[in-house]
Amino acid sequence: MKILVVEDEYKTLQAIQQGLEENFYEVDIAYDGLIAKQLALRNSYACIITDIIIPGINGQVLTYELRALGLQTPILILSALCESRDKIAGFDAGADQYLEKPFQFAELLARVRSLTKRRNDVRVTTQSLIFSDLEVDLDAKIVKRQNRIIELTALEFRLLEYFLRNQGRVMSKVQIAEDVWDVNIDKGTNYIEVYINYLRKKIDKDFSKKLIHTVFGMGYVLKEED
Repeated sequence: MKILVVEDEYKTLQAIQQGLEENFYEVDIAYDGLIAKQLALRNSYACIITDIIIPGINGQVLTYELRALGLQTPILILSALCESRDKIAGFDAGADQYLEKPFQFAELLARVRSLTKRRNDVRVTTQSLIFSDLEVDLDAKIVKRQNRIIELTALEFRLLEYFLRNQGRVMSKVQIAEDVWDVNIDKGTNYIEVYINYLRKKIDKDFSKKLIHTVFGMGYVLKEED
């Protein structure tokens, strides 16, 4: 199983490469984002691990550009940038996981195994989540409402999927931040409200029946209007 590691700090790269190879992974390496992009598009990888601050194009831009080109390879961002806004930006670019530096190799390995296991469990299926007149194809990443296709960003798609899997449940901002972004939100930040508003504009704005509702003082819920 081949993994691409993108890191310009030699000691960190060497440690990751050695650890992965000791666990029977084949490792390709890149010191900058432009080379990494070429490798990612040329080869088939089970997973890509990238730092954010790298030469050429940074890891966040690399992730965004690979996703824009249709690459579905799992991507793990590994970075010393650990503020909530940094993690959210990484997920919004299309990353599957985000791990802070410094890190324990055992945790990195566990995340790699989780990401590559999903890729190995190959099944030809169509997974859909349906609620009211809203339908989400999880395989093709297509969202439709009243048979009208709605374009979502990677993070908006993740947020909508979360609501669909918890339909009828009131979810607090803290729950959403932890479950969707895997971050702890700081008091006074409005990341969750911003992204829920983005989602509402696409899912609810042009339709008479609203599905995403605010429960004041408690959170948000996906339900049909009373």
